[in-house]
Amino acid sequence: MPLYAPVDAPPPALRVPAPALAASLRCGADVDDASRTPVLLVHGTNVTPEANWSHTYEPGLRAHGVPTCTVRIPNRATGDIQVNAEYVVHAIRETHRRAGRRISIVGASQGGMIPRWALRFWRDLRPMVDDLVGLVPSNHGSTSLDRCDPGCSPAIHQQSAGSAFLDALNSHQETFPGISYTNVYTRTDETVQPNQDDTGSSSLHGGGGRITNVAIQDVCALSTSEHILTGSADPIAFALTVDALAHDGPAVPGRAAPVGCLTGPIPGADPVGLLARVPDLLSGADSVEPTDQEPPLACYVTASCLPAVAPAPAVAPSGGVLRVRVSPRRPVAGRTVRLRLRVHRREDARWVPVRGATLRIAGRRARSDRRGRIAVRVRFARPGLRGLRVRAAGSPARTVRVRVVRPRPRG
Repeated sequence: MPLYAPVDAPPPALRVPAPALAASLRCGADVDDASRTPVLLVHGTNVTPEANWSHTYEPGLRAHGVPTCTVRIPNRATGDIQVNAEYVVHAIRETHRRAGRRISIVGASQGGMIPRWALRFWRDLRPMVDDLVGLVPSNHGSTSLDRCDPGCSPAIHQQSAGSAFLDALNSHQETFPGISYTNVYTRTDETVQPNQDDTGSSSLHGGGGRITNVAIQDVCALSTSEHILTGSADPIAFALTVDALAHDGPAVPGRAAPVGCLTGPIPGADPVGLLARVPDLLSGADSVEPTDQEPPLACYVTASCLPAVAPAPAVAPSGGVLRVRVSPRRPVAGRTVRLRLRVHRREDARWVPVRGATLRIAGRRARSDRRGRIAVRVRFARPGLRGLRVRAAGSPARTVRVRVVRPRPRG
């Protein structure tokens, strides 16, 4: 397992040319010396700022008197997310400079997750950000994206559950003190999965930031909003966003949408204009070429190209680091196998078993017994690298990997 850079490591230099970064940011005139907290809008994978925001969130936030900026990530954010994040880093710094005050960020899907990469590896950004609102963010990747045949864009590889990128993103701590995190997800999400409860992909836990993880169905049980709608035009998601922006701390569902399903529409929204964007959303134009592997991690991720700093503490703010051992490490594709895991936590310089740790795999949940043991029968359909994500209260989640191999030919 790589030794990831500590959270207090010096911020790396941006590699994207300055003119490209400058051209990617568009702000309203009211952002300059703003009288209230401006919002940076970050779009998702395979979309543009216009498709994601211009018919819904931009007019809606303007109606609430909120100044806005949008950042345009090249190639519809289908390239290496580590590069995409540099556009967000620049956008945060520049919006903060122009406003002369802390800013908030609202992002959809990948756009709700990228700011976390920026905050994780560019420590100078943390005092600049007040709220981070993620709309169906891919914070822990998705099991539905692990089907690349013959290949996927780099961003899809990186957002697949168990990727090296996601392990680095969630290393050491998931949130930072002083920042409020609102994560809005939907149980009918067809893209970011699993998202059935607050142990799913979008939700965050631990690290020191104030957090609200809320499903659209927690407010309106009848809602069928899926991934795209929740990340662009769902009125409940918008109400939660506005509540987070208008108050200290993250959104409070009962305060944001006290009448549940009767939450009013987004002010000034243009649903016809949004529908007209659908063919453009499905075209895939300007996307990068598919590849059969994930981009390598940048050297700053493991601090191999940064000045030496003191190592991060081994104990998370709310508990010890998890150690997970799994066998067999190389299960055979097409066969049902009994996976056995042992989960321990570092406490007072020793490893102790963790009871009640949760493993989610193939739509099933298994919990560890009092000896920290988990056993589950599973069948992997195809060869490849698979991530097994284990969560335990009081510790950051841990992902371990197994290499699913092809069956040996007989004879």
